[in-house]
Amino acid sequence: MKDTFISTQDLNTAKWYQIDATDHVLGRLSTEVSKLLIGKNKVNYTPFLESNNYVIITNAEKIKITGNKETQKLYRRHSGRPGGLRVRTYKELKEKRPEAVIEKAIKGMLPKGPLGRKMFTNLKVYEGSIHPHLAQEPQLIKVL
Repeated sequence: MKDTFISTQDLNTAKWYQIDATDHVLGRLSTEVSKLLIGKNKVNYTPFLESNNYVIITNAEKIKITGNKETQKLYRRHSGRPGGLRVRTYKELKEKRPEAVIEKAIKGMLPKGPLGRKMFTNLKVYEGSIHPHLAQEPQLIKVL
């Protein structure tokens, strides 16, 4: 009988990455960040294990989108009560909470279930260029 060997060499070391969202397209940025959070950039990628990658995104208010999504893209949430549907456009949500736009895009690209929820906690999004994670010495990543 063959045994499956999973190398835990890189799994315990936390890697911190920082991305500046200035003038990046929302979808392109979200796919790259979700790949980092899932751990697909590591050699020993395993789908059912956490990667211990942390991603810091700064300047969330300077993110761009293409087309007419500014007025047409809708964010819906429901309280579960009758008539409890709340709808916001992209423009309204970006004015109120610009980091929520990026968080929602990335959360939708992560695995569903307990592992995906844990990966989402490794994402830190900030409106300005200042963040409190300088002690972790994040590696600056350029996203195309």
